Amino acid sequence: MWRAFVGLVKKEFLQIFRDRNMLRLIFAMPLIQLILFGYIVNTEVRRIPLDVYDFDRSQLSREFVNAMQAGDYFVPRRTETPLADLEDRFKDGSGEMALIIPQDFSEKIVKRKKVTVGLLADGANSNSALIGLGYAAQIAQKFSQEQTKLHPPVEIKRQILYNPEAESVYFMVPGIVAALLTMLSVMLTSMAIVRERERGTLEQLLVTPISTITLLLGKVTPFAMLGLFEMVFVLTIGVLWFGVPFVGSPVLLFVLAAVYLLATLGLGMFFSTVTTTQQQAMFFAWFFSIFAILTSGFFTPIANMPQWLQYVTYLNPMRFFLSIVRGIMMKGAGFFDLLPEITTQTIFAIVIFSFSALRFTKR
Repeated sequence: MWRAFVGLVKKEFLQIFRDRNMLRLIFAMPLIQLILFGYIVNTEVRRIPLDVYDFDRSQLSREFVNAMQAGDYFVPRRTETPLADLEDRFKDGSGEMALIIPQDFSEKIVKRKKVTVGLLADGANSNSALIGLGYAAQIAQKFSQEQTKLHPPVEIKRQILYNPEAESVYFMVPGIVAALLTMLSVMLTSMAIVRERERGTLEQLLVTPISTITLLLGKVTPFAMLGLFEMVFVLTIGVLWFGVPFVGSPVLLFVLAAVYLLATLGLGMFFSTVTTTQQQAMFFAWFFSIFAILTSGFFTPIANMPQWLQYVTYLNPMRFFLSIVRGIMMKGAGFFDLLPEITTQTIFAIVIFSFSALRFTKR
């Protein structure tokens, strides 16, 4: 019995080490995940972009802006955009927080009178908004004490756009929509095609008069429909049960979701060409899904990641789709507000799907 047991163990180890794909999964994936989790998962919120509207333009107002840079919590940037266009910056994602310094800022501080400073935050990411407002309040209090040595005269009047109550569910539901659409389409496509190959039915289909394009479209269309149905289901629950607002265009969201599905279905096809078993396909799809979710800004703001990793996130199509979902649902963003994300996502979809289709045809 012992000899049989040892023999089986040796046999399994030999099969594992003969399978190059399995070796990559066993040794490479833990290392990559360790790097991703170590650098990405960070509960601190730092380097928040802060648009500065300084109507005082005095020495004290400049010192106050410089104080905001302390601790690397904010990255102040002066903007020439008119204050009336501030909401447009929040809609297209180019602005996250804005500091508005009134014209009589220095005059009131010198006279030790209370002065109100405006601070607006994008509530689409409620966690970052609340933490950023807390940082700003502490910095303002410290600045006031240093300047007057008396009761703090600088008061922060805060406003959270798109999510006034800072409900975390408003932030989570759009992210869940993007994550589910990614995982479902990639996993189902890759595993279904590999399952066909394992059973030998894929070869039977390939020798029929059906063209390769027809075969591919017939294989991926059901998964695209399932993905869109899943999105509708989650959105319905989020809006009706959790009360998440949907202020944008549902038609625009569904069209862009269909474009995004071209990229994820293409990735599923690609994984099916580099794997030989359903187990391998599942591991590849799962690993990509974890990478996509972590580097999309779902949990941790991209600005909090190391600079080199921020460049890596541009290779993640989910990063752009997540911005689209949040922009349409919470901000009512339109086509032109999201044009950079839409353009990038469309390029991803065309390139990935075309490459995967060509590779699948050759295989």
